[in-house]
Amino acid sequence: MAQPSVTNAVSGGGWLQRRFQLYQRQTSVKIECLAGITGFLAAAYLLVVIPGLLAVGGIDKGAALTGTIIVLVAGSLLMAFYANLPFMVGPGIGGSVLVGITLAGDGITWPVGLGIACWSGILFFLLTILGLREVVTRSIPQSIKLGLTASIGIFVALLGFRNAGLVTANVKTHALGLGDFTAPGALIALLGLLIAIGLQARRVPGAILWAILLATLAGLPFGITHLPAEWISLPHSLTPLIGKVDLLGALNIAFLPFLFIFFASEFFSTMGTTLAVGGEAGLLDEHGNMKNINRPFVVDSIAAALGPIFGIPAATALIESAAAAEAGGKTGLTALTAAVMFLLMLLLTPIALMIPKEATAPALILIGLNMFSGLRKVDLSNFTEGLPVLMMVMATLISNSFGTGIAAGLLFYVAIKVVAGKAREVPVSLYVLAIPLVYYFATLTHH
Repeated sequence: MAQPSVTNAVSGGGWLQRRFQLYQRQTSVKIECLAGITGFLAAAYLLVVIPGLLAVGGIDKGAALTGTIIVLVAGSLLMAFYANLPFMVGPGIGGSVLVGITLAGDGITWPVGLGIACWSGILFFLLTILGLREVVTRSIPQSIKLGLTASIGIFVALLGFRNAGLVTANVKTHALGLGDFTAPGALIALLGLLIAIGLQARRVPGAILWAILLATLAGLPFGITHLPAEWISLPHSLTPLIGKVDLLGALNIAFLPFLFIFFASEFFSTMGTTLAVGGEAGLLDEHGNMKNINRPFVVDSIAAALGPIFGIPAATALIESAAAAEAGGKTGLTALTAAVMFLLMLLLTPIALMIPKEATAPALILIGLNMFSGLRKVDLSNFTEGLPVLMMVMATLISNSFGTGIAAGLLFYVAIKVVAGKAREVPVSLYVLAIPLVYYFATLTHH
């Protein structure tokens, strides 16, 4: 966008310009609001997925929907006003799978599962206040930081392909396979992808947003998009969930591996999301670090600790925020706009649920593939720097978890440097971090 138009737009921003520093970050109210709406639409499918996953473990689905919205609104507002960053904050799929499916499958009740998630959030908060999370983040090698966007990009793109029905995954083995490209949902997703590419090539403002809306409309005659019977509905009561978290029951040494899985996966996924999306928004310095990075860490740790009180585990900075960053979001006004949209869903839930996942899939695919551009900055000719990055990307694909992928990349970095005779290039903090990472993978393979 041309510089004069941005300058003119922010000059009349008033309180919003001053509060969110729009001029300093070369953005405008219009751009930020459009980015917030785009991010909301990209993440709206979570309103269906999260309650569905938690319901498998016995949690009331209607109450979980209300709780999901409340956590999304509260977390995103805190991110907007405290950290002034364009990150939406809400429940991640990984944590919901752990509580609703993994722990429930091992006979652990959902109140105890929420208790484990809550203790993980409290541990997050303590480490953040002590500044240890920032220390770990700054000790991450530059090559790993540069490769984070590609690692998370492959996760986002794969999520989009799966939502589109273009790729299938075996529930037990996680093996990937091609879906039915002739199915109505796949055709709608491919149409939306072509629309998004065409609009972006022509530099149409809000290209991804328009693609989502047009794909939603195109899904009507195919039966992919279903008009709601009612457009306005009262939110479900939180009574079945509020305050049911079992903190004492979670204090069982037998649950320590689950606590560590919660903590490690969320730690690295949050760190990766913050750096990757921050890079997309142009908020990182030349060393791949973000100014005041402890602020978003404080926000997501608070959300992770308080979310289980509302029946929602593992709140974190959402990777779907990449859609908002791609649309131009650079400040907390983006997160504020997304929060307002989610707040409206307490009464307009049928509208959000009307948008099929096939319509939002093109946004995830396009954004994920664009994030591979970060690999250009990695020195792949130096195998001790490039190989860990490629292993990180592969581990993300194989495990279907970018938190696990980042952890694997760091462990490979230490191992490769040591066997290559370059042990002195590894910071001491990474050697210390490698110890719990080994334990993490040991517990992960057994659960």
